[in-house]
Amino acid sequence: MAVPQSEQFERVRSSLQRAIEQFGPRNSQRWNDLIQPDLDRLAGALDKLDRFVVRIAAFGLVSRGKSAVLNALLGERLLETGPLNGLTRLPRSVKWHPPGRDRPIEVELIDTPGLDEIDGASRAELSREVADRADLILFIAAGDLTQVEYDALRQLRSAHKPLILVFNKIDLFPDSERPAIVARLQSLMQLEAAQPVPAPAPDQPDRTWGPVLPVDEIVLAAAEPAPIQVREEWPDGRITYGWESLPPEIEALRSAILATIDREGEALLALNALMQARTAQQTIAQKTLAHLRDDAEAKTWQLIQVKAVVVALSSFVLLDAIAAVLADWFLVRSLSRLYGLPLVRSSLQSFWQAGLVSLGAMLLGEVGGEFLGGNDGRSLQAGSDGFGGYLGAALVQAAAAAFGSFAIAKTTRTSLEAGCTWGADGPDTLAKDLLDFVEPGTVLHRLRHEWRSRIGIGDLDELPSDPTKTVAIVPAPKIPPADRSDK
Repeated sequence: MAVPQSEQFERVRSSLQRAIEQFGPRNSQRWNDLIQPDLDRLAGALDKLDRFVVRIAAFGLVSRGKSAVLNALLGERLLETGPLNGLTRLPRSVKWHPPGRDRPIEVELIDTPGLDEIDGASRAELSREVADRADLILFIAAGDLTQVEYDALRQLRSAHKPLILVFNKIDLFPDSERPAIVARLQSLMQLEAAQPVPAPAPDQPDRTWGPVLPVDEIVLAAAEPAPIQVREEWPDGRITYGWESLPPEIEALRSAILATIDREGEALLALNALMQARTAQQTIAQKTLAHLRDDAEAKTWQLIQVKAVVVALSSFVLLDAIAAVLADWFLVRSLSRLYGLPLVRSSLQSFWQAGLVSLGAMLLGEVGGEFLGGNDGRSLQAGSDGFGGYLGAALVQAAAAAFGSFAIAKTTRTSLEAGCTWGADGPDTLAKDLLDFVEPGTVLHRLRHEWRSRIGIGDLDELPSDPTKTVAIVPAPKIPPADRSDK
């Protein structure tokens, strides 16, 4: 049974609020300074949900028209465009408030530098950082893909975000050439591996194509159509010629973006917020374990000493087992309170295994102690040999009990770190629930396998739906010829 997006959205908001309260300021200023960046990340993710901000990042090579596409969506020239390459030096964002919406939406459009202006390592880092923040990705092309564009698409696809390939500047291509270019783009965007490419001509560089995951749509657009010449007839009989700029052909892209937001905007925002929270809470857990390491080791050693003494002095195996189990349980609870991190049910198997190791080590210690001290090694016999046997047996059993508790302490630290994201309202738990009940036919439904692998819960039992599906082609609307006569 599908869970409504709005309900999942509210669960995520509540989870972020509780996380901020749980990890909020404490008495230690040093600790507050240490985790402040992570709290800011959580607060930023919550604020984005509260204001329903959708981030859309535009990528592409130089002169493909990224800034022009975003200006066309905005309906005004806020981003600089022109014939010179490299006008966009750093990522820049502008706000877009689509009119006529039932629910107020704030869209943050992010313009990025041309991917061929920066070297490979910096390009990959920029793509990763910006794509990680985005809810939707636009990749702007202006014809057949180059190797750099192809590689960039592969890198961007690894962000597991909806990706629209915008075939811009269609006004520069004759109608007869457009189907061939679109067919080439379409053939590269299959779920299956791309077909082998024929050997290049001697004067052409080799292109190493490989398998690529599909974009979700290919949209045709002309963000800044080239001016066309028009003939003007005047009342006095004069005939003049001038140049006229056509309106942008952007409606298909605008419709595709808004349709995605309307269909699955809440789910996408919630899932991206959970990934931000996941990173922040994992970092907080790691910092917590490192910050309190000395206190935790001191407490662990103190409890191990108590357990070892009780086991060493007891002459009954059943009493030793009960004391060991209680001591280990108290150790787990003490470490959980010290770190301030939750224990989760998913860790029960690890604790059972560690507990069996601890109990088994202690019982082996009992057997070893009896072997060293004789069948009656736990009772004081006359003479030094009897005391030596008793002492040897006690030391073996105490060491075995200590070994088991060290294993329990290690398991506890690992479980507490995982519990930070896998608790009842943890980001991994909520992400799993969201992906389990995502609506069929959505982009997120097609990406759910990748998202599940990302949070470490494996893949779904069923195979990806329709693995040979061809991406949708959204044509740009036709604009009538601009030949005009003014009389």
